[in-house]
Amino acid sequence: MHKSGARILVVDDEIEIVRALQRSLTAYGYEVFSASSGEEALEEVVRHRPDLILLDLGLPGISGLEVCRKVREQSNLPIIVLSVKDTERDKVQALDLGADDYVSKPFGLNEVLARVRVALRHSAQVKVGTEPVFQAGPLRVDFSQRLVQVEGKEVKLTPTEYDLLKALIRNSGKIMTRQMLLSQVWGTGYGTEAHYLHVYIGQLRRKIEPDPAHPRFILTISGVGYRFNSEEPE
Repeated sequence: MHKSGARILVVDDEIEIVRALQRSLTAYGYEVFSASSGEEALEEVVRHRPDLILLDLGLPGISGLEVCRKVREQSNLPIIVLSVKDTERDKVQALDLGADDYVSKPFGLNEVLARVRVALRHSAQVKVGTEPVFQAGPLRVDFSQRLVQVEGKEVKLTPTEYDLLKALIRNSGKIMTRQMLLSQVWGTGYGTEAHYLHVYIGQLRRKIEPDPAHPRFILTISGVGYRFNSEEPE
């Protein structure tokens, strides 16, 4: 069995397609969630913070195109559209709205899995740099596998802790204000809830810092926010 850990949201109102995708993706180690309508899809994006969306365009309620537009307004997470062959205009419109790729129905499961792997690799490279693996001293983060290790041992992070670490590493060396981090991790409506950030920074330090009382990686910038330090200590 392969192990990825990436979180995938399957959005389709055809239960047979959802079940087939769930079986195949789960067998390859992905964590799978599902939604059968546009409204439910948007709720699941907020609830589970997926790493990739497989999105059918012909949904009840809010259309797949509208879901694509709304997701892209808030996030750069990969979107692969599942489309019937006779909706060429919708496929083009979905790509114009920010979808990353499309797979025509009926599709082969191996093709979907290949597109998922490519999209996740590309997403990791865009966010981190040229490589999907980040290494700083004893800390190693494989963004394509969603795997965090300290001195070779896996560290279990909650989705919020992982997203916070990812935001800090993505801006390594830069001062991130509390509002910037809150907006990136929790959303634009959380610009003033600094206590959320303080609690999660403490939890993250306890899990990844060699000495949480004297942080090496997550440095506090008094009165401003935090900075991720990837340099070797002097």
